[in-house]
Amino acid sequence: LRVRPLTCTETRQGDQRVVHSLGDGTVHVSAARHDATFGFSAVFDAGASQEAVFEGSGMRQLVELAIEGFSCTVFAFGQTGSGKTYTLMGPLAQSETRPAAPGLLGLMQRSFACLLEQSRSRGSDLALSASYLEIYNEQVRDLLSPGPPCTLPLRWSKTRGFYVENQLSVDFESLEAITDLLLQALDPVPAGSQRRRTSAHALNRHSSRSHALLTIHVRSRAVSMCPAPGGGLGLACPSKQGTLCFVDLAGSERVKETGSSGELSVEANNINRSLLALGHCISLLAKPRGKRTHIPYRDSKLTRLLARSLGGSGVTLMVACISPSSRCLSETLSTLHYASRARRVTTRP
Repeated sequence: LRVRPLTCTETRQGDQRVVHSLGDGTVHVSAARHDATFGFSAVFDAGASQEAVFEGSGMRQLVELAIEGFSCTVFAFGQTGSGKTYTLMGPLAQSETRPAAPGLLGLMQRSFACLLEQSRSRGSDLALSASYLEIYNEQVRDLLSPGPPCTLPLRWSKTRGFYVENQLSVDFESLEAITDLLLQALDPVPAGSQRRRTSAHALNRHSSRSHALLTIHVRSRAVSMCPAPGGGLGLACPSKQGTLCFVDLAGSERVKETGSSGELSVEANNINRSLLALGHCISLLAKPRGKRTHIPYRDSKLTRLLARSLGGSGVTLMVACISPSSRCLSETLSTLHYASRARRVTTRP
């Protein structure tokens, strides 16, 4: 759980801080008619640095598991304006000509650095590639394809599960290369529309209007012969294929409070509908295995793409981002209950 600081606007409006960290992974919510305590694997309060979140969340271990061939996923979820994109990517103002300060880099960039550092230290022959897509108004769009993002079909097969057909994957060998890919996906394209959809409304000047999924594919090339335990040559070492997927969910929002209308209102309804489908899947997955009914992954494009991460054979880290403001109490409580249910979900990596 990450609790962002009160914003200048919230302080100016006289909003009270209603969320307090108690230490040992617990937070207390105290407000009129609300008094509750929640427990999580780790809690990062307003003063926590980006580095502290990276080290304390288990993110470094996820990178190592991806190198070992596991399927790993990181979610950031919460109300619009709660700090999800900042936690994953750092400041939105960064660009190729104006990079973010090292201390402000998010989980993504720190994971890339860790991944490249691990591949060098192990001396293993790793091949790294990245794919980046968004789900906007229930359409899957490739953010790495040249020109305006194109819509791609979502397919299903017995061997691969749900997958995106014809998605572009780009190889990279340096931190600069993968960072440039990310920043290009956020830059305006010649047509004038941004690749990753964002808009301004009453609660957030840079509200993400789509769910974004960045997947790093980690392939260790097969070594012809491995040394045997007692010396000499042993058997051939198999190749491993792991993935590290970063999921930046669009924020849940109340249309009335954001002042959204027209296209913004349609976007908000689609966002809320897909988040509701995700919440429903998580609620069912949190039940004991013997009491589970059918998990409705097909209810949205988002849940289809995250089916393996949620209840399959992957390792998943979920970062819940909340505001401590009394004005956001309802959404904060909703996120805390959501996160508590997600914590009970178990996978079999």
